[in-house]
Amino acid sequence: MPKRVAPLSPSAVANARPQERPQTLRDGYGLSLLVETGGGKLWRFDYRRPGSGKRNTLSLGTYPDVSLKRARDKRDAMRRALADGIDPGEQRKAEAVAGADTFEAVAREWFAKFSGQWVPSHGDKIIRRLERDLFPWIGAKPIADLAAPDVLACLRRIEARGALETAHRAHQNCGQVFRYAVATGRAQGDVTRDLRGSLPAPKVQHFASITEPERVAELLRAIEGFTGTFPVRCALKLSPLVFVRPGELRQAEWAEFDLDGAEWIIPAHKMKMREPHLVPLSTQAVAILRELRPLTGAGRYLFPGTRDRKKAISNVTLAAAFKRMGYGGQTFTPHGFRAMARTLLDETLGFRVDVIEHQLAHAVRDANGRAYNRTSFLPERRTMMQAWADHLDTLREASNVVPLRRKAG
Repeated sequence: MPKRVAPLSPSAVANARPQERPQTLRDGYGLSLLVETGGGKLWRFDYRRPGSGKRNTLSLGTYPDVSLKRARDKRDAMRRALADGIDPGEQRKAEAVAGADTFEAVAREWFAKFSGQWVPSHGDKIIRRLERDLFPWIGAKPIADLAAPDVLACLRRIEARGALETAHRAHQNCGQVFRYAVATGRAQGDVTRDLRGSLPAPKVQHFASITEPERVAELLRAIEGFTGTFPVRCALKLSPLVFVRPGELRQAEWAEFDLDGAEWIIPAHKMKMREPHLVPLSTQAVAILRELRPLTGAGRYLFPGTRDRKKAISNVTLAAAFKRMGYGGQTFTPHGFRAMARTLLDETLGFRVDVIEHQLAHAVRDANGRAYNRTSFLPERRTMMQAWADHLDTLREASNVVPLRRKAG
């Protein structure tokens, strides 16, 4: 719970004097006044970006041009935007280029409106793609004047550097921006529709995985013998038991776990599908977590970074650990546990595909087209997760692994 501060009074703002070092006077709810050594007084608003939780600071102007009341009004407007999932920083960028209805203006407006609904890493990739590959060439042009060849020229530049997948994603993002422009009355049509088939199809790349029982057993024994740090060792051991996406495991927080209830509820903003996800925990998974908690339980993350314990381990930590064990990216990746579980739970243990898919947090729908909620198939999933953990124990401990036949029916 953040510490409450007494709000500033108009006289405290007016009478604030410069010191040897810059000083910050806090008004509360993110608003502060920075008093510079030269006497300047700058209003600032500190907040956490929707989704990612990363801290950001925006300038609200200088005192006395912006009074205390005006600064508070600006802060309150930005807090309302945050409550709606809108990043006021991105909103400000969109407003800065608005008026001319340029491609960049419309794209930033679209991004500010919808980015709060996305996984943070997804949003970061989109805005970087727009800023790097599109804005420099077509950003300043009125979106209504752009034609298919203008967009294609940008896509060809991306393709020329060998980033064909990125070119296809840029094409998709352009289409989303154009359709938003049509919906808001700033373009007559989506010119990207005429570009279908203009780029070669990207080569589909699957995450390296291991699904043969003998090789799974070897991998599990390698994890058991890992000699790195204890939190990383626990992350490696937990990975096959829960088979979530690597980012979801890496950023797991203790507040999300109920060890007595043997459940892990991943909040919506961390999930690819933007829906909360429930992971039943096997007795083996709970045992790993109970052993880890005395070491990292006082902090936020299960697996904190070694340099900054207020942050989770980096996205390369587990991949580096696998490489150290002799499993490079061409052989196995942390994401590969999902394919491993999907294959063996179906072909070896005989669990229903819809139950497996739901536990993988894929978009599973019922007969009426409705998305299942996080508790769907919960009894079956609890049984499946325990059977999976027991099966992995059997594979790891067996000296000679004999592939099992799928259950009949």
